[in-house]
Amino acid sequence: MLRNQIYYRLKPLIPGRVRRAMRQYMARGVRRRTTNIWPIYPGSERAPEGWLGWPGGKRFSVVLTHDVERQNGLDSCRSLMQLEHEMGFKSSFNFVPEGSYRIPVELRQELASKGFEVGVHDLKHNGRLFHSHTAFRKNAAQINHYLRDWNASGFRSGFMLHNLNWLHELNICYDMSTFDTDPFEPQPEGYHTIFPFWVNRSPSWNGVASSNGAMSGYVELPYTLPQDSTLFLLLREKTPEIWLRKLDWIASHGGMVLVNIHPDYVDFNGKSSKRGRYPVAMVRELLTYLSGRYSGEFWNPSAAELAGWYKDWYSSTQRQENTTKNELPKSLARRALKGKRAAVVLFSHYPADPRPRRAAEALVGDGVTVDVICLQADASESRREIVNGVNVRRIALNRRRSGKLRYAWQYSAFIAISFWHLTLRSLARRYDLVHVHNMPDVLVYSALIPKLLGSKIVLDLHDPMPELMQVIFELSPDSATIRMLKRMERASIAFADSVITVSRTFKDLFSSRSCSPDKVSVVLNSPDEGIFKFRQPEVRLRGVDDFSTPYRILYHGSLLQRNGFDLAVNALQLTLPAVPCARLVVCGASTPFFETVMSSLAPRGLVDNVDYLGPRDLEQIVQAIESCDVGIIPNHRNVFTELNTPTRIFECLALGKPIIAPHARGVLDYFGDRDLVYFQLGNAEDLAEKIRFTFSCPAEVKEIVRLGQEVYRRHTWSREKGELLDVFAKRSSRAGAAGGGRL
Repeated sequence: MLRNQIYYRLKPLIPGRVRRAMRQYMARGVRRRTTNIWPIYPGSERAPEGWLGWPGGKRFSVVLTHDVERQNGLDSCRSLMQLEHEMGFKSSFNFVPEGSYRIPVELRQELASKGFEVGVHDLKHNGRLFHSHTAFRKNAAQINHYLRDWNASGFRSGFMLHNLNWLHELNICYDMSTFDTDPFEPQPEGYHTIFPFWVNRSPSWNGVASSNGAMSGYVELPYTLPQDSTLFLLLREKTPEIWLRKLDWIASHGGMVLVNIHPDYVDFNGKSSKRGRYPVAMVRELLTYLSGRYSGEFWNPSAAELAGWYKDWYSSTQRQENTTKNELPKSLARRALKGKRAAVVLFSHYPADPRPRRAAEALVGDGVTVDVICLQADASESRREIVNGVNVRRIALNRRRSGKLRYAWQYSAFIAISFWHLTLRSLARRYDLVHVHNMPDVLVYSALIPKLLGSKIVLDLHDPMPELMQVIFELSPDSATIRMLKRMERASIAFADSVITVSRTFKDLFSSRSCSPDKVSVVLNSPDEGIFKFRQPEVRLRGVDDFSTPYRILYHGSLLQRNGFDLAVNALQLTLPAVPCARLVVCGASTPFFETVMSSLAPRGLVDNVDYLGPRDLEQIVQAIESCDVGIIPNHRNVFTELNTPTRIFECLALGKPIIAPHARGVLDYFGDRDLVYFQLGNAEDLAEKIRFTFSCPAEVKEIVRLGQEVYRRHTWSREKGELLDVFAKRSSRAGAAGGGRL
């Protein structure tokens, strides 16, 4: 900020032609250095937590704004307003209250009468608004006067300088002083989102308590298309191609197209050769492209209308969270992750294992370079590969479920190989973060050398090994093996800098015997909304005696004994007398247990009622869920399934399908008694009864799905991903950025 203070004090002394030449020269270098973050910043397409889309089902939104800086800009306002009005658009005009011109009351009235909006642009537009907090408070009182006098609710500072905390001094509904990415600005740190976001004010902001302690603040609307002055004056582009390309990208991700077009710089008279102007054809081409290619697909509100809508949406979905903190969206605090290096280690297959895949791609989306070390599934799978920006190195080591000695040998070999790879890579170029997924817990020690070199280690505990091994090998909880696994768990957690797990139940378990609760963060295995796209409840209505079409019951997941495929078959047999059209659809990789159960179908007359689809990737799982009538999670009762929170619950709810889930602690930690259809763990008769219920009572089941979806929407992957990345961001320092001044 000191650099900016000096620049804006000296600016009046520097001839405009010299300033432009200097900025154009500097801009060429900035453009070369920032091709990877401008005009598109990777990761800024992430939607807000709980996002369900724009009003009326529109694909994206378009907000047109105009900052009027000088008299010639004021003189061009009517021409720009007429152009937009004729093409069916509306926009917001922002005027400088105490600048070099005076705003006729008649112009503000004319704009309002035609559906356009008036906002406040800075106070004097001299670059000195944020020089000190004391001076800002005095200026804020004047700005608030103009806001009242003009009946305005929005603000934008000059030169996009901003301090979002100080802006709470203004009586505004929204601010537009930021951007997703713009390295050419004097304050170049972008907020890396193409969506609006809420800037919260605590109930006791600045030591003055609000009257009711309610949440207050304002909506921030970052501009997401480059400013016209940047494109056509600074970079001297001859076409609006960058605008159109960025627009297409925003539209494809359902974001907000917000552009700042200055009437000062638009030539309406065919004299664009004049210095500091560009032809109005550029603006007309942008609007024509919008109204032609995307006709009927976008929402074009005024800035105030969009801010009001977003505030209502935000307060209804997120108001109860973080109401006592003055904090920006969590994704904004994670800018420090950009440019970091992370290693991911998992004794599993990538990208087939969904949790490591989602986590790694989330890091890449925040600008992190990610190297994954994992198992090779078979000889046909490449040993080295780049998958969605993630660098994958696979180790040729067979993974087979067998006895305890086999497990121990496989784990030991993989730990040794991973240790060697991480050591060599860390010596060449240090990792900032190492993300280790269990099992086993002691895999975290493969990161010993990176830790000694300063890397931060995050241990991701998918499952509690003592409980899982107790079930797999039918061990006593007091056996020597289980006691040893608990000691290994404690040691592994102590070695890690942070711990992540998949549910509140598991967090309580780990913190009760291995560490403080503060060390463990919960990141649910929520499905990726980009794959499991949210749908309203979908329950097929049919007569009670309508058996003309199959009633499809979906089992998808690991075909292991504890997960109850045999129990599902038993329940199917009990269901058929009442629902003869019932069919069990099965997805998953075959196992010896599965083959044993399948061999029992023929003697029981069930061959024609079971469809085995084989292994399915996530996209194919979506298709299977969409084609089913109800999903089931037929777990047997054991110490592990009592604690587990199955991801399949959220997958079915995301797609609007009913799910019959076990009545177990790991589920009840999140869902109430009316939020799901429950059955008693390990009880085939109860499971069959609940299948019959879902068949015969579709209206009741649809309401249960609706209630379950309310829980799901509080735990979407966009929310959980934020929690995950925050764990990493706490271990990273904020990075600065450099840029130039404004004309």
